[in-house]
Amino acid sequence: MINFTKRYVSLPNKLSVLTLFHFTFLHTLTIASADASPKPYKPHDNIALDCGSTTNTTDLSGRSWISDNTIYLDQSSKVSVISTSPTEGDPIPYTTALLSRSQFTFSFTVTPGPKFIRLHFHPASYRAFNRSNAFFDVHIGGYTVLSNFSAALKADDLKLEVFYSEFCIYVDEEKLNLLFNPNPNMPDSYAFINGIEIVSMPDNLYYSSDDDTGFNFVNQVNPYRILKNQALESLYRVNIGGSSISPTQDTGMYRSWSEDGEYVTNGGPSVLPVNLIISPSFSVIPNYSAPVPVYRTARAMGTNKTVNENYRLTWEFRVDSGFTYYVRLHFCEFQVEITELGDRVFQIYIDNIVAEHQADVISWAGGNGVPIYRDYAVMIGRASNEMKRNLSIALHPAPAWRTRYSDAILNGVEIFKLSNEGNLAGPNPQTIPISLPKISVPPPTRPKYNIRTTFLTVIGVVSIFVVVSALYILIFRPKSRFEGSFSWYQLSCKDYSSMDGSGKVYSSVGKHSKDTTSVADNKC
Repeated sequence: MINFTKRYVSLPNKLSVLTLFHFTFLHTLTIASADASPKPYKPHDNIALDCGSTTNTTDLSGRSWISDNTIYLDQSSKVSVISTSPTEGDPIPYTTALLSRSQFTFSFTVTPGPKFIRLHFHPASYRAFNRSNAFFDVHIGGYTVLSNFSAALKADDLKLEVFYSEFCIYVDEEKLNLLFNPNPNMPDSYAFINGIEIVSMPDNLYYSSDDDTGFNFVNQVNPYRILKNQALESLYRVNIGGSSISPTQDTGMYRSWSEDGEYVTNGGPSVLPVNLIISPSFSVIPNYSAPVPVYRTARAMGTNKTVNENYRLTWEFRVDSGFTYYVRLHFCEFQVEITELGDRVFQIYIDNIVAEHQADVISWAGGNGVPIYRDYAVMIGRASNEMKRNLSIALHPAPAWRTRYSDAILNGVEIFKLSNEGNLAGPNPQTIPISLPKISVPPPTRPKYNIRTTFLTVIGVVSIFVVVSALYILIFRPKSRFEGSFSWYQLSCKDYSSMDGSGKVYSSVGKHSKDTTSVADNKC
């Protein structure tokens, strides 16, 4: 169960807890501070294409989207342009779509280097194009990023009307091609796209530099490096303990950051420390690594040492099996109590394996108020037919002798799927529950009734009763009384045959009924 706990503010007057802020107030201040901050990075390529639109548009955040006018589209492609509108949220770039039952390609002129490529989808039914028939592949450069992809299944699984998928590709040339190919083995299949973003990123934001020795490959001997021939899919970008951060509030690369509440699986008595007045000192990592609000909020385990030593603060994220994942954890010690080495030392578990035995943010960053991140790679294997499973991140205090405070802290998480031999594509979500095999259980044994048999049985019982009664009268009664008794029998038989007022007897078994001739008419 998720535990939403108090939100505290650490102020520079040596008091650990001073003020409890209302969430709305905190959210407003976070947005204000994010918008007021200058963007640390200006991308060289910043393309936002509103597919199918004939005019330039502007989304609700003020970002401009250009019309395609087939400028980037292969002229031999046969595409349809259809308009629709989502019922909620920002309508741009989801009001128009390009659709085709045959292959089509976009070609963009860009500068070499690493790029974010975001594909926007609104899986509605577009006139002759039923949403359930859209199954297609997408290739970016030499990478397969989506295969037999159903945007409708993914939207239904996410419970969203619109969504986008984000990829990271290192482009070696000045041309970047995006190829959409409907599944040729499915009748009436088609491919579609609503919007495309291509945004440059700094060379070594995620990709390893030539002199980088690599980072911790969990449960492996050799370190891991992100090479230029690898593609990445951004799966999760989370502002731990804080509010969501919109693309325009990012550091210039239009990344989205979500809240962590839905991913916390063991929150225990965790608390959400906040320091809104701190100005993070980016002396170790670049200031475009993450927005400032990420380093002003966090989730910590709480103040009860005994409780903290008996649980792990845990988040879980659903991922595809059979891939290696790149996990980035963001830290910043902003609480005034944590200033020295050994003040807060903790263990980090990734996929239930110890990734750090003694994580000390002050040691890594060099001081309080200094942001830092740590990178890890972890292989998520596949057991049997398991297509997806959870990747967990957990924190636990170091032994009491090693740390002053038995606590742990985390500010942000980013998780990427790494390409496997040029492939990033995973399976479509299973939105229809898998039915268990039906086991035939015989119903309780019941006697089989037959209307005719039942009627004859009733007649037999009545006949026996009549014969026994007659014998009794003949043996034990005088003759004069026998005649009176016989007359009584005639009256009783008549009354019996007229119990329903119709002079007929009804025999009912189960849901079937049948009327028969009156016993009085036949026998009396």
